[in-house]
Amino acid sequence: MTAEAAETGRLKSEADEPGWEVDPDDEWGVAVIATVGRQLKLRREAVGMRAADFGVAVGYGEDLVHKIEGGKRIPRQEYLAAADRVLGASGLIAATWEDGKRVRYPKKVRELAQLEGRAVEIGVYESISVSGLLQTPDHARALFESWQPAYSPDEVEQLVAARMARQSVFERSPAPSLSFVQEEATLRRPVGGTMVWRQQLERLLDVGRLRNVRLQVMPTSSEAHPGLNGRIEVLKFGDGTAVGRSDGAFSGRPTTDPKQTRSSNCGMAPSGLRPFPLGSR
Repeated sequence: MTAEAAETGRLKSEADEPGWEVDPDDEWGVAVIATVGRQLKLRREAVGMRAADFGVAVGYGEDLVHKIEGGKRIPRQEYLAAADRVLGASGLIAATWEDGKRVRYPKKVRELAQLEGRAVEIGVYESISVSGLLQTPDHARALFESWQPAYSPDEVEQLVAARMARQSVFERSPAPSLSFVQEEATLRRPVGGTMVWRQQLERLLDVGRLRNVRLQVMPTSSEAHPGLNGRIEVLKFGDGTAVGRSDGAFSGRPTTDPKQTRSSNCGMAPSGLRPFPLGSR
């Protein structure tokens, strides 16, 4: 049984875990979770445990056990660890978390995270909001909750988790070179209220102190420049290739055309304009 279930005496239900449904349009994700669920069911039946008894042992309700085994729900890491222990799987069940955790994130986010995971240099210009790689969970949640048409609570939590997962780029070794330019207005907007805003600014200051990070602010008093078209991103890889994306070009689609990636790179440092380092004013 999980520590939480042992303490409260209550088994977890679907309502306790928003954002862990499988996207039916994500073929790879559906296949992965179906395989994990099938293996869980086969191992449970092999030791002669009923779903209800197994649920009590791992701290989950019987209905949630059936949904996980049926490939309808993504199992959390704690669930897999508890199942591994109860079923004596010697780490084989717990190891499925490596694939399972990626399924939770939307397909487009997984693809972006894969590119960011390979990049040796990442450059981002943001004119509308704080870069997703720099956001706190509460800041990201406030943004997603404000979007229209509105996301469901489950979808919001799924999107927040996916955005936070991308920030593993800061933990990579060797560390990539990261460069961010933020429009000043994005830092003055109190997204989520005063406390969330303050925590976000503190997060920016902390990240800006990292040796591999360059964080600058484009003052609101600056003249018109390419960054006002929207977000600009440039990812450079170890083999010399690059991927660029700009909200103002090609409908925001990524491009590997060297001419276009150079243009995007120039857009991040507009000629004649000088962004200042965060914290210098």
